[in-house]
Amino acid sequence: MNLTPYFGSFGGQFVPEVLMPPLIELEEAMKNYLDSPEFLEQNNNLLSSWAGRPSPLTFCPVLSAELGVEIYLKREDLLHTGAHKVNNTLGQALLARFMGKTSLVAETGAGQHGVATAAAAARLGLSTIVFMGEVDVRRQRLNVERMKLLGAEVVAVKDGSKTLKDAINEALRHWLAHQKTTHYCFGTAAGPHPFPTLVRHFQSVISREARAQFLTAVGRLPDKVVACVGGGSNAIGGFYEFLPDEEVDLVGVEAGGTGEPGCWNSAPINLGRPGILHGQLSMLLQDPCGQVQPSHSISAGLDYPGVGPEHSHLAATGRVKYDVVCDSEALEAFKLLSRTEGVIPALESSHALAWVVKMAGLKDGSLKKNSKVLVILSGRGDKDMDIYLDYLGR
Repeated sequence: MNLTPYFGSFGGQFVPEVLMPPLIELEEAMKNYLDSPEFLEQNNNLLSSWAGRPSPLTFCPVLSAELGVEIYLKREDLLHTGAHKVNNTLGQALLARFMGKTSLVAETGAGQHGVATAAAAARLGLSTIVFMGEVDVRRQRLNVERMKLLGAEVVAVKDGSKTLKDAINEALRHWLAHQKTTHYCFGTAAGPHPFPTLVRHFQSVISREARAQFLTAVGRLPDKVVACVGGGSNAIGGFYEFLPDEEVDLVGVEAGGTGEPGCWNSAPINLGRPGILHGQLSMLLQDPCGQVQPSHSISAGLDYPGVGPEHSHLAATGRVKYDVVCDSEALEAFKLLSRTEGVIPALESSHALAWVVKMAGLKDGSLKKNSKVLVILSGRGDKDMDIYLDYLGR
């Protein structure tokens, strides 16, 4: 495993000196355990017998006929706890136990990472505390109750924008004070080294499976792989094994919030510039003085002013194209997939699907007729029904 702290010029460990010991301890644990036969056997067994891997590849015949392109879904929504997050939380919880830790701390936006952390901790006998922005606590009530039912303590963060950024701040503070007994189960492929590499390591199972499944089902690789990007864990997991396949176009879809094209109020890769947040140098929404600007997305999981450093690097090199979808487009895609294929996607994943719908409707060749497109369906939409009903005015 390559444990370099940088992806090109992005990444690093921009943290207080007092936070270096647990980061060094974590990196050493990664070197010692992640490739060991004992860890691999236990992790693989848990992924298959408890989490439900491999997740299936699903062809969408009705939607494909309507759009004129062949759409396949990588069904992370069918995993235990309802999203890709469990790939990472299960691996990190097991690693924490190998390290002799007794508790986990986590942050969450949409709540799926919090639920997955609480579930993995319960399965492995660890206690859990989850920090969640007060705004997200209100709009993801169901997931809050699920976390509590699974035994986690949920702390509503009332500082700042009261969303994911602020939840990460509080989780880091808690970890700093309890590092001897606690592992920070970071939820996305961001943060200080080695977290981006650690999270990608556990999430790359998505593309490893999808690549093999696509070759078996279709006989060749997809023309495009499309995934939503907030912090970017499902996207980097969905892209990673395809990176060497230059014939495969990789597309990350950021949340544009309520803004119209060119006036988005999120999308750090497209609208931001390099800056430091949560211990990493990456693309970041900020004002001319370098102060972090608030982001907005109807999807709590994409409501983050930064992005993982590997995504910033992939954007800079041009290997991955990053585009933007706004709230209304994502909500329409949420409804479209539900009605055509009987699959209710998370609002995060709906951004990726909305991009495909939009490109299929253009006449400029952005998406050629009969193209084979793989969409990473990162989670299911049960958690977002209240948001959708509010959108309908009910």
